[in-house]
Amino acid sequence: MLDTTSLAAIRLSVELALATTLTLLVLGTPLAWWLARGRTRWRVPVRALVALPLVLPPSVLGFYLLVAMGPNGPLGAATRALGWGTLAFTFWGLLIGSIIYSLPFVVQPLINAFEGIGERPLEAAATLRASPLDAFWHVALPLARPGYVTGAVMGFAHTLGEFGVVLMIGGNIPGQTRVISVQIYDHVEALEYTQAHWLAGGMLAFSFLVLLALHTLQSRKEVV
Repeated sequence: MLDTTSLAAIRLSVELALATTLTLLVLGTPLAWWLARGRTRWRVPVRALVALPLVLPPSVLGFYLLVAMGPNGPLGAATRALGWGTLAFTFWGLLIGSIIYSLPFVVQPLINAFEGIGERPLEAAATLRASPLDAFWHVALPLARPGYVTGAVMGFAHTLGEFGVVLMIGGNIPGQTRVISVQIYDHVEALEYTQAHWLAGGMLAFSFLVLLALHTLQSRKEVV
């Protein structure tokens, strides 16, 4: 069975994944809309920047975030000036790192959903004298709902399974920065394979169910 440290790691991981997913859905919506509908030349480099965590090694991203959050980094200097101390090895540091690392897993499905809407629904709303904001809220968002579901599920699952970035930024502080992946690593190092099996098996089952649910939803959409 799971011990108290493993249960604390699960709780912390779920809290981090929920906070990351909700933040990305809020911040990612205007970014995805701009990338999908904008006509500026900056779309291509910004889109590449958003997708960068997909190909960048987690240790590299974690290292530069750790430097930025440190006492001599720009973000660390700003937070110290505000009296907040440094964000490295704190939950808030983990949250910032998770938001950046999981960004493409939420934003890309939103981009695809907004691009799939096409011009006609928005043009029809304009002919009915709907303002751009009304068209976005009452036409674009409902039509993009499948993208939000996919982005939320993928963002949550990806954050829940992070290892390299969270280890670099948060270290291994029980109850504060020790997430599930780090807890599994600790169990393996201590040769506690039974505890590692409980956590790893749970993550394996969860990941499979996430993918199964997404593929099921996609297949139903295609049939409809």
